[in-house]
Formats: sequence, structure tokens, C-alpha cells
Amino acid sequence: RQSVVCSVLRGCIELLQYNREVKKRMNNQMELSFSAAAQNEAFARMVISAFLVQVNPKLSVVSEIRTAVSEAVTNSIVHAYSGDEGKVVMRARLDDTYVYIEIEDYGKGIGDIRQAMQPFFTTQPEQERTGMGFALMQSFMDEVHVSSAVGSGTLVCMKKRLNECDDDI
Repeated sequence: RQSVVCSVLRGCIELLQYNREVKKRMNNQMELSFSAAAQNEAFARMVISAFLVQVNPKLSVVSEIRTAVSEAVTNSIVHAYSGDEGKVVMRARLDDTYVYIEIEDYGKGIGDIRQAMQPFFTTQPEQERTGMGFALMQSFMDEVHVSSAVGSGTLVCMKKRLNECDDDI
């Protein structure tokens, strides 16, 4: 009986070690650069969805990530470049637990990040915009960090757990 218990424990330990090795191996990333054009916001949403397929997340998680990406890309298109030509870069990295996403532009930058992150703040009130969407990004993602320099651009970094039920092993 004791040998059966030892055998089962050895099997569990081997399985845990195997799972750790698999987790170490899952680390995929992508980078995409596109024009700051309104039609590319939908393109960015589709690309992040396709990238997430490999880890088979819940549809609700994909929807939340797509919305956060949409808000960040729209900010770059509308606020960073204000209709001028420019480039947006989307980077994403996956491990077995999280997706890490960066949206970067090289536009006007944000002078006061704290103010910009307030609900309903916009750089274009004459266009009746509802804000820059940072509050929405924060509600859907586990972490949102913004860095910016006036005249140099903005980097939005987001992190989201892929499966709320997963426990770290």
C-alpha cells in the first residue's frame, strides 16, 4: 500500500515538473506596425483575436482584450496624430497565464497622463468624444500603464490573465 502511494506521489511530481516545463516553453510574441488610419482599428482587433486563439481563452476574455486594444489604438489614431499620417505599433506576448500588450505611437504625446486617464477627458471636446477610454481599458485589463512624452509619443502597456480559474503551479 505504501509503495502505491509513493508511486502515485512520484507520478504527481513528474506531472507537476512536466507542466512547469510546458509553461516555460509557451512564450510567443508578435509585433505589427500599421498606419494610423481609422479603418486599421478593426484590423488591430482582429489581429489580437487571432493571436489569442493559440491559448484558447474564453470568449469573454477575448472580447475584453479586443475592447481594450480598440480603445488604445483609437487613442493613437484620433489623439496622437489628429488626422495626420503616423504609425501605430502593436506588440503582444503570451505565456500560459497572461497576455501582455503594448500599443505605441510616435505622435503628440500626453502632457498630463493623470488627467488623460480621467473618465470623459478628451483632447477634442469639439468632436463630442466620450473620453480617451483609459477607464474602460482599466476595467477590462488586470493592469494598464501609460508612459508618454510630449512631442515623442505614447506607450500603453496592458496585462490580462487569460483564464481566471488557472492557479499558478
